Amino acid sequence: MENQERMEQIGGDTFEIINQARQMVKPGVRMIEVARKVEELILKKELQCAFPINLSVNERAAHYTPSFDDQTIFSEKDVVKVDIGLREQDMLTDCAVTVDLSGNHSKLMEATQEALEAAISSVREGRRVCDIGKEVEKVTKRHGVLPIRNLGGHGIGEGELHANYFIPNFDNGDVTELREGDMIAVEVFLTDGKGEVEDGEYNQIFRKFPGVSARERDKREVSDYIDENYRTYPFALRWLVEKFGSEFRARATLNELARQDALESFPVLVEKGRGTVVQFEKSVIVEKEGCRIITQE
Repeated sequence: MENQERMEQIGGDTFEIINQARQMVKPGVRMIEVARKVEELILKKELQCAFPINLSVNERAAHYTPSFDDQTIFSEKDVVKVDIGLREQDMLTDCAVTVDLSGNHSKLMEATQEALEAAISSVREGRRVCDIGKEVEKVTKRHGVLPIRNLGGHGIGEGELHANYFIPNFDNGDVTELREGDMIAVEVFLTDGKGEVEDGEYNQIFRKFPGVSARERDKREVSDYIDENYRTYPFALRWLVEKFGSEFRARATLNELARQDALESFPVLVEKGRGTVVQFEKSVIVEKEGCRIITQE
């Protein structure tokens, strides 16, 4: 019971912080400034990032976090996905919103929010994940947009951000049933493009596997720091650069870990047709007759 209450508190903190982040995203503002301010807000709550903040713009669907020297400035034409997760020990949350600075994508924004509400309304014990996807797909057909077929929601386990389930944004035929008490992220991605994402070249997010350390002393210090501070959770390259003051040293360590097959990378995901992508996401707890939204006030 105490864990449930604490999880709801962390979910409330997540909702509060993502709404502050939403207000920071304005034309002329540097992306790195938003990322750093959000991270400061998380630390003030005595919490940690479950993953680096994602600030993915336009055709980028996910996994864009700014580099330490990122010069990106939000423009009046941008559609910005803000995706954050909070962590306390192994309790995790995940939440996302989209800010349409252009004002030109109201149909896509409305469809994605409506689809998220439809998906959440269908969540309950015993619900098949394909049926949740079917609810999203109904909305997309009414609005004439497409779901991203190779992105979706997921289960959230203790110490595991992607656990148990994949929650599709269309009817994929998966008859896996939700269980009461499980936490899931209902995560809707819609687009006016081709409906699929592919890996881009930009890559600033990594995850280290346990039990392996860099061999050389200066690299081992960086490797040990990752183990002590991020464990097996995703981290940003810029966090290492800011800590050790050297991009070369940070990259050299990651390169060695990659050679030892001890590193996973998360390249930016780009819509194949270079269409605009909109994302909204909430974390919920599955109940017998519905669900309880965690990432809310």
